[in-house]
Amino acid sequence: MFFFLLCAKLLAAAISMKAAVLIQRWYRQYVARMEMRRRYTWNIFQSIEYSGEQAQIKLYNFLGYLMDNFTPSSSERKLISRIFRENEVCRDVEWERHFCYKNIDIPDIYSGPHLTFPLDVNQAAVLVDAFRNKRQLHSRYVLQLLLETWKLLRSLPNISRISTCNSKEITICGDLHGQLEDLLLIFYKNGMPSLERPYVFNGDFVDRGKDSIEILLILFSFLLLYPSDVHLNRGNHEDHIVNLRYGFTKEVLGKYKMHGKRILKLLQKIFSWLPLATVIDQKVLILHGGISDTTDLCVLARVDRHKYVSALKPPKKSFPSAAAQLSVDSDIDEDSAIPKSNLRRVSLADPKPFPERDSFQRRSLQDFSDRIDRTAPEEAELLRRRAELVNSGLSQTPLNMVSSDASTDSTDHQEGDSEWRQILDLLWSDPMPQNGCMPNEVRGGGCYWGPDVTEDFLAKHNLQLIIRSHECKQEGYEFCHNRKVLTLFSASNYYEVGSNRGAYVKLGPDLVPYLIQYQASILTRELSVRQCVGRTEHSALKVLREQLFSHKSDLICAFQEYDTENTGLVSLNDWANAVESVMRLGLPWRMLRSQLVTCKTANNMLDYHEWFQELAIIEPSMEHIEQGLLQTLYRHRSTLETIFRIVDTDNSGFITMEDFRQTWKLLSVYLKMEITDDAITDLAITIDVNQDGNIDIDEFMEAFRVTDKKSRLERGRSMFMGTATDLTKLEGDPNI
Repeated sequence: MFFFLLCAKLLAAAISMKAAVLIQRWYRQYVARMEMRRRYTWNIFQSIEYSGEQAQIKLYNFLGYLMDNFTPSSSERKLISRIFRENEVCRDVEWERHFCYKNIDIPDIYSGPHLTFPLDVNQAAVLVDAFRNKRQLHSRYVLQLLLETWKLLRSLPNISRISTCNSKEITICGDLHGQLEDLLLIFYKNGMPSLERPYVFNGDFVDRGKDSIEILLILFSFLLLYPSDVHLNRGNHEDHIVNLRYGFTKEVLGKYKMHGKRILKLLQKIFSWLPLATVIDQKVLILHGGISDTTDLCVLARVDRHKYVSALKPPKKSFPSAAAQLSVDSDIDEDSAIPKSNLRRVSLADPKPFPERDSFQRRSLQDFSDRIDRTAPEEAELLRRRAELVNSGLSQTPLNMVSSDASTDSTDHQEGDSEWRQILDLLWSDPMPQNGCMPNEVRGGGCYWGPDVTEDFLAKHNLQLIIRSHECKQEGYEFCHNRKVLTLFSASNYYEVGSNRGAYVKLGPDLVPYLIQYQASILTRELSVRQCVGRTEHSALKVLREQLFSHKSDLICAFQEYDTENTGLVSLNDWANAVESVMRLGLPWRMLRSQLVTCKTANNMLDYHEWFQELAIIEPSMEHIEQGLLQTLYRHRSTLETIFRIVDTDNSGFITMEDFRQTWKLLSVYLKMEITDDAITDLAITIDVNQDGNIDIDEFMEAFRVTDKKSRLERGRSMFMGTATDLTKLEGDPNI
């Protein structure tokens, strides 16, 4: 009997052990699958984010090229020049008169907060509470608050230097991107700014989120209250050119329809005056993007930062000639208090030999398509004529011509170009694990810098740590370069609910980082890990399907190379190879196949025409539009919307049929493709439902929205440009 009991126990133990091993193996496989899903989802979203920034820079450089090399007819000149309105130069006193708020009346029915200046702590608290309850600040108070902020910022240095003396802990926050719930949660957990609780906010306060202007007004209020204890660094999104694409411009004009244009102009001034960096106890450097092998804090400390209204292009010299003064259309309101005689403009190009002006009068945008698509010898000749190649990381940065007979101007230009590259690197760069420094081709601006560059920079400036932001991290933060570089990101749920945590860091006198993580959405606390990953994956795959559809023509050509007998069928393996050859994302397409290919397959073969029918989500009213034009719309939707916003000078949300055609003409040159007038007319008639001769921009863009509106990257998606070779390596990893 004892023997049988012993055998039974041994058998039960063996079964339990085997069950434990099976459960452990299953769990490891489950974790590996979840990690794979998380990584490819993350890569999809980051590809969208970075390619959007790259497309914005390319568009701006293209427009800059036309402005520097082309004097078209008046209508086209106005179309192109509208993006360069930052080149207006006035004395500060004149601008202050333009931004005067005293003639703006506050109606009796206004129920929002009332401000009196100078502000006190109670008013700041009331403002925070009002924004928490979705109430809006009146435009009079907005302009008054912004004007006081602008005056204060003009007195601040380029690099703020602060101390942790008296046992003060300094709180540093990363990107907020218009997500007010994150800022409110930080204040709830850590307390509002005060003399005892100093803060550093490290740029990218605006864009993407829906509450950017509220975040700015809160931060500016506390800056006015505690100018020695609240510090704001500039980010790459504190740039009116970037705001055109990523939603901040649209947000302000939507919330302040009457005075939104003036508010945006004043914010443009404020952004250019934001400090560039902060140093704590002479040991910790806080900046938004990063450094390069040429970054020099001494140079950054003495630049005239306000000249760089947009970091995407170096400032131009001004010339007293009437031609230069009339080269850019003014966006000053007609009722502005600035006398026209006192308004000075900066030329958009340095002096260079040009043919007679008459020779340009009859030229159109199409005449310059060959100038954009140059041959190798022509490109070499162009580069030879340029003073120097701007190697800061902008793959298509406009290069400035230097007058051969003005050595002083040449020296000044080179010095200014060097300063600009320093600022560009500071706002746009990212760290990389390899040694060295190389252009950041993924974003299109700044550079990638390695651990050796970090070591040299810290030793040169006697520092011990760099805190930067600029990149979304799943945990809200990430150390790299032997823990000497800390990336900090404070916008939780950035890509989708549950996609990432936010974080902020506290530094005491010992300068040891103490990190606090959080997620602002209540929904994330109700979801399991699997549900969070699934939700984020679903959103990413929707965006990916749109990208696949927008590349339909290229994909069909790639499929036909494998389908030599024109059967309309390809093997699933050939499908994966063809998709990667076109999209160049480095994604594990074989693993994604079950998510992207839902149509029935026979004998492991896929009908790719049927697959495209599943991908396409087209309104019936659009079915008669030429398919190539539709694909162009889907693929370059964000670029097209950016141009529309530029064309809509009165911010009405409408553009005329003529402007609609001019926009498409500009886009066709930018994309180097032929778009017929008939195709544009058919498209315009389709969109103009009420036949009033105007195009509603929002309705036009909504007609071509095929992805989930909940995705936070809807405002900035574009063509994919990123790579993820590590994911393809993982695909064959036996552990996964």
